[in-house]
Amino acid sequence: MTTAARTEAGSPDAAAASSASVGRYRWVIVGLLFTAMVINYVDRQTIGLLKADLTTEFGWTEKDYARLILWFQGAYAIAYLAWGRIIDRMGARFGFGVAFLIWQVGHMLTGLAGSFSGFIASRVVLGLGEGGAFPAGIKSVAEWFPKKERALATGLFNAGTNIGAIVTPLLIPALTLAFGWQVTFLVTGLLGLVWLPVWLLVYRRPREHAKVSAAELAHIESDPADPVEKVAWTRLLGYRETWAYALGKFLIDPIWWMFLFWLPDFLGKRYGLDLKTFGPPLVAIYLLSDVGSVAGGWLSSRFMKLGWSINRARKTTMLICALLAIPVGGAALASNLWVAVLIIGVATAAHQGFSANLYTLPSDVFPRSAVGSVIGIGGMIGAVGGMVFSNYVGEVLERIGTYTPIFAVAATVYLLALLVVHLLTPKMEPVKL
Repeated sequence: MTTAARTEAGSPDAAAASSASVGRYRWVIVGLLFTAMVINYVDRQTIGLLKADLTTEFGWTEKDYARLILWFQGAYAIAYLAWGRIIDRMGARFGFGVAFLIWQVGHMLTGLAGSFSGFIASRVVLGLGEGGAFPAGIKSVAEWFPKKERALATGLFNAGTNIGAIVTPLLIPALTLAFGWQVTFLVTGLLGLVWLPVWLLVYRRPREHAKVSAAELAHIESDPADPVEKVAWTRLLGYRETWAYALGKFLIDPIWWMFLFWLPDFLGKRYGLDLKTFGPPLVAIYLLSDVGSVAGGWLSSRFMKLGWSINRARKTTMLICALLAIPVGGAALASNLWVAVLIIGVATAAHQGFSANLYTLPSDVFPRSAVGSVIGIGGMIGAVGGMVFSNYVGEVLERIGTYTPIFAVAATVYLLALLVVHLLTPKMEPVKL
């Protein structure tokens, strides 16, 4: 398609295109983002699945393991903020590519670690790279989707995290039992690298992409035009909308980190599962999470199609998710494994549905030029929350050896996060920078 044709497609005369069949190439981009998130979570979760074996081999305590996670989260926090700005300047295509390469290298370096300091160094590299994944993903969605589709698109690509969490307990134990944990890190890292050249070959901005039709381009650009000026991230700190997103992340992100890094340990200690047996329960939990991720994005998009405002649609969906998370407070008290799996699975589904809508807040209220930076600020604050909570989890397990207080926090934090979001953004209106 020529440049003239694309310009014409974006003009008012192209409004008729909305009645034509809109193309679907934007969903190819979601597919690539989805795949990257699968790889992201295989790389991230592997250490949690191997916790018992590595703890035995290297003599780690609960606090040692919490410290290892804390180092990863610290690097992730710093990188998240930096990548938000880098991706706003560099663009999603190359920004995501560089971040992906860094985290794959960090993942493979874990397989070469022979000491606690070596594990820390490799997890720091992993965190520095993975900090770019969601800023790039949300930036890509903001470039490729109108506001009414962003929650669904975000929910779909975010569902890749759950597929990664499903693949990991199926893949990692088999590889580890056959070849050892060192080879497991190296092989999964090398396999993941296949994604990188595909991303670089396929991704372009919609207006620069030859496979985007005039009708689809008009659909993508159907929202009012954004200001094109760059905005300093320090300026963004002065907006309540930035803090609504960031504090929401501070409250809910630590719960997901806890599930990711400690759930295999919980299943092992509470129900006697090990590397050979905790695969099916984890798969069931993250299958439910996948449903929640897609359903949360779909539900708010559905409400908007019924004529609801962004404010009402997003917050109603988040309230439903927050209420569904409450029963997880009793998960550690369940005597039956599969009852606990159901309770935790519903809670993780609720988290993902809540998160899919929270992730859209920056692109709902900020211009595209600022989205990556706001995502970066929120991600950094969320990772700091994860560091605080990881230290809390380590202390609780070291001192009293039960997950009950940990799950009690997980049960209540989503309602608190929604309250914070509502108080800071009562109408969720576009920000005028």
